[in-house]
Amino acid sequence: MKPYKNKINRIRSFALALIFAGVVIMYIGIFFRKYEIVMLIFMFLGVLAILGSTVVYAWIGSLSTRAVQIVCPSCGKHTKMLGRVDMCGHCREPLTLDPTLEGKEFDVSYNRTKSTTVAEKENPKE
Repeated sequence: MKPYKNKINRIRSFALALIFAGVVIMYIGIFFRKYEIVMLIFMFLGVLAILGSTVVYAWIGSLSTRAVQIVCPSCGKHTKMLGRVDMCGHCREPLTLDPTLEGKEFDVSYNRTKSTTVAEKENPKE
C-alpha cells in the first residue's frame, strides 16, 4: 500500500497531472496533421483536460481557504487539515482534531460518517 499523503497536496497533484496529460494529448494530435478530424479531436480532448485541471485548482483553492490551519506537533510547521483525520503536509504525521481518535492508529475511513466508522473500528465484524 502506498503511503498516505495530505489531502490538499493529493488533489493539487491530480490537477497538475491533468495539465501534463492535456499537453501530451494535444502533442499526440500533432502526429495526425493529415487527418484533420482526428487532430481536432485530440486537441479538443487536451483542452478539456486542461480546463478540467483549472476547475480542480479552483475547487481545491476554495476548499483550502476553509480548511482548518493547525501547527503540527511533530515538525512545528503550519499545515491545513481537511476532514477529521489528515496527514501533515510537511512530515506526514497523522493529525486529528477529534478527541475520540487520539492515540488510535491512522485510518482514512475515519473521515466517513462518525457514527458508523468509529463503531466499526471498535466492534469489527467477523
